[in-house]
Amino acid sequence: MEVVPKDLRGSGFLDPVRAASFLADLPGELGEWLPLFNACADPDSALVTCLRFHEAAPTQLAAIAEHGGNGLRRLVAVFGASSWWGDYLIADPSRIDGLLVEPDEPLTELLQAVGADPASQMPVAGPGYNGDDVRRAYRRVLLDLVADDATHPNPPDYMPEVGVRLAALADAALEAALALARRDIDPQGNARLSIIAMGKTGAQELNYISDVDVMYVVAPAEGVDERSAIELGTRMAALSAQVCSGPGNEQPLWSVDANLRPEGRHGALVRTLDSFTQYWDKWAETWEFQALLKARPAAGDMELGQAFFRVASPYIWNATGRDGFVENARAMRRRVENTIPRREADRELKLGRGGLRDVEFTVQLLQLVHGRTDDSLHARSTLDALSRLSDGGYVARSDAQELRECYCFLRAVEHRIQLQRMRRTHLIPTSANELRAVGRGVDLEHCGSSEALAKELKRIRDRVRMLHEDMFYRPIVQATAGLSPDEATLDSDGAQARLQAIGYRDPRGALAHITALSQGTSRRAKIQRHLLPVFISWLSNGADPDLGLLNFRALSEQIGDSHWYLALLRDSGVAASRLCEMLPNSKWIAEALSHRPEAVAWLDLDKDLAPREAEVLKVEAASLIDRHADSDKAAYRVRAMRSRELTRAAMSDLVTGIGARRQAISDATDAAVVGALAIATREEELKNGHRVDVGFVAMGRYGGRESNYASDADVMAFHRATNGVSESDAVNAATTIINRVKALLGTVTAQMSVSVDLDLRPEGRNGPMSRTVESYAEYYDKWASTWERQALLRARVFAGPDDLMLSMGELIDRVRYGSAIDEAQIRDIRLLKARMESERLPRGIEPTRHVKLGPGGLSDVEWIVQLLQLKHAHADDSLRTSSTIDALRALTRSGWIAPHDAKTLENAWSLASQIRAANVLTTGRMSGVKLDTVPRDSKDLIPLARVLGYGAASECELEEEWLRRSRKARALMDTYFWN
Repeated sequence: MEVVPKDLRGSGFLDPVRAASFLADLPGELGEWLPLFNACADPDSALVTCLRFHEAAPTQLAAIAEHGGNGLRRLVAVFGASSWWGDYLIADPSRIDGLLVEPDEPLTELLQAVGADPASQMPVAGPGYNGDDVRRAYRRVLLDLVADDATHPNPPDYMPEVGVRLAALADAALEAALALARRDIDPQGNARLSIIAMGKTGAQELNYISDVDVMYVVAPAEGVDERSAIELGTRMAALSAQVCSGPGNEQPLWSVDANLRPEGRHGALVRTLDSFTQYWDKWAETWEFQALLKARPAAGDMELGQAFFRVASPYIWNATGRDGFVENARAMRRRVENTIPRREADRELKLGRGGLRDVEFTVQLLQLVHGRTDDSLHARSTLDALSRLSDGGYVARSDAQELRECYCFLRAVEHRIQLQRMRRTHLIPTSANELRAVGRGVDLEHCGSSEALAKELKRIRDRVRMLHEDMFYRPIVQATAGLSPDEATLDSDGAQARLQAIGYRDPRGALAHITALSQGTSRRAKIQRHLLPVFISWLSNGADPDLGLLNFRALSEQIGDSHWYLALLRDSGVAASRLCEMLPNSKWIAEALSHRPEAVAWLDLDKDLAPREAEVLKVEAASLIDRHADSDKAAYRVRAMRSRELTRAAMSDLVTGIGARRQAISDATDAAVVGALAIATREEELKNGHRVDVGFVAMGRYGGRESNYASDADVMAFHRATNGVSESDAVNAATTIINRVKALLGTVTAQMSVSVDLDLRPEGRNGPMSRTVESYAEYYDKWASTWERQALLRARVFAGPDDLMLSMGELIDRVRYGSAIDEAQIRDIRLLKARMESERLPRGIEPTRHVKLGPGGLSDVEWIVQLLQLKHAHADDSLRTSSTIDALRALTRSGWIAPHDAKTLENAWSLASQIRAANVLTTGRMSGVKLDTVPRDSKDLIPLARVLGYGAASECELEEEWLRRSRKARALMDTYFWN
């Protein structure tokens, strides 16, 4: 049959013209060959190698081709995967039997190859055999494995099996080599020698070409002295290594590397168990215990090998208790990465970013940290350990599955690279043809070109790096490693004593919470069991650990079954520690989270705790109102929006430190009031038509955008009649709307209510609820008191039609900034301040501890600033602001207050504001005189101090700091207010 090049375009050949001429020389039917070449890694190379093999053994290839079937498929697949194996078979065509005849188990095959009895506990090689016999038998078995791998439909899936089979073959080679050494050195069995596999061999995840890492443990047989046994063991260890790696007619198998032994290449080659123990007790470094994680008896005396493992196991699983274990492990990973030559960094599949070591180091660190208390994690294989970490809840199922798939793909690529020339390498080829062959060998459908493989490798390595950095650098890992063995165990007899020792006042109750959270076999219980030891420790750093644990339990019972919640606490870089900072210190946030548990997710990213723009909130409120025709439902959504933003602000305060000004609270209240006004206006217009426009002016601290979590919305209302409506009807309509706004926002529900207070309007409660701009102008021109002009300094117009707000704003500016106050007005202000100090301070409250009305408190600072504004703002535009702090800074720039005095006033004002906010957050109370005081009772003072950044046993420093700042601020009243 004549082959036409165009017929080969879809068969994977890069040079169809040459392929057509070569195919004509092959024995058998073309239709038998083409699908096999199309399915192999490198069709062109496979075809050339087939011709070369045909020239070397024409009858053998013809017989295989005639028979067809699996034998021919395996032959083509091996030739397409590896030029080395092609050369190996061409050099001696009789070796082709390794492809066609399935060998015995590796141990049987290799021991029989040296005349040893596979059933013997201590095999001894027969006379006349040598290392070449081991190597030939090894490659005969290996060829069968290569053919199985090269013909497998999904090499990444098959990769773990390849690693296990390669490790079993390495074990068999070590055993056969030891049988030869025993024959020549110790046929009587005076020395019991066990070869301990380390690294990838120990984990049974070996590569095709890799060093075989080992250690040797020796023990004397009965009646033999230890010194003689060590000498015999050393000689046998050295000779067995030579069998595998030394010179011979057959090429060496691989290097036997014993450098992981104590003291490395400078230490004794073999040691007794006692010698190992002494070394581990006195001199071993942390990385040596991490290396022992993969240790496994591979050859020799298995009973001695198991004894070695039993002795080593406690050292492995207690290694994380060493000082700096996690930091050292992380530093080791960085050092390894830094050793890569820069020109090879992007090609390094093993050590580079997103490479195999990222997966292996991540899994090993998590194993060692959590394996102290969870025996299920005591696995050697990376993939076995990853599965167990997922089963135990230490790693998200999705992350574990993704990491597994990435790891298997990378290892399969590594295997295909090594197979090409049977060379130990971890570098991605630079040749496009070699890359193409690797990609076709790993995933013909998706990686069949060099470009496709390169793209997939980049995607996978980027993802591996992301998962590595997420898991490897989790705070929960370092925190868990820092726990003592007792602390890491929840169910020991001394649990109550430990809880009491770290600050839990009710250890029995705490233990009950822990039991409720961790009992059972659900995934939720598993995750909580490994989180709780760390959380208990973190919560104990708060003011009230018992409260924190109770709050955590309540939160977990409410949303613990949500797929994201526990995964967030386990996987997040900061969410868990932040939550544990808040829960034992803030009753307010615990209550807020009970109504909005999804807010826990904000703790993961700083951007989620950042305040939303004021205009964004108003647009959101308008959208909510448009979507809900029912007024009560619309108002509920608007209040929920405000509650959400107050919760966000509180979480930000508790995480980053309580701010003196939290403008987000005022912005959220603005959006809520504007929204409620829109709802009330819509109701009125549906009932009576458009009779009036209504607006609001924020007053007091609300006007200065300095609201507290417990602040009322102090406002004044203004209106104008529309569509020819009479003034009396307009007043009635405005009053109806305003009362409806108060009702809509003040309804008690799960969402925080807003108390809309209009008592600062002209004539107070006795005056009309709303006025026109003209009515306000007449009132301020004829009857207003000095304090009412002063109150307007904090006024901020924020709701209503734009033109109406502009008119009201212009009027307010004219009143408050129109002219300087005269001496009589100054005297009125001072008299009012004196009367307030004597009358308004609550009974029974120590003046020096009252941060609002006491000496040096908020009132003192604000009245100083406001008096200076009334004196100078008419001529100095920079002083025209409703914010106390902004005005204070402007007064400093203008020279009306000395800079050091301004700093003193700002320090007092800021701490007072922080104390008021912190009192709300810690106690959960939204009203009461105690919110404005520095408490004396330690149960209130401790959490207050803690959320304000004062450490344990430093509560008195808060008291002293307040007294110091307020005293200095009070002294300035004489300078700037009374004189």
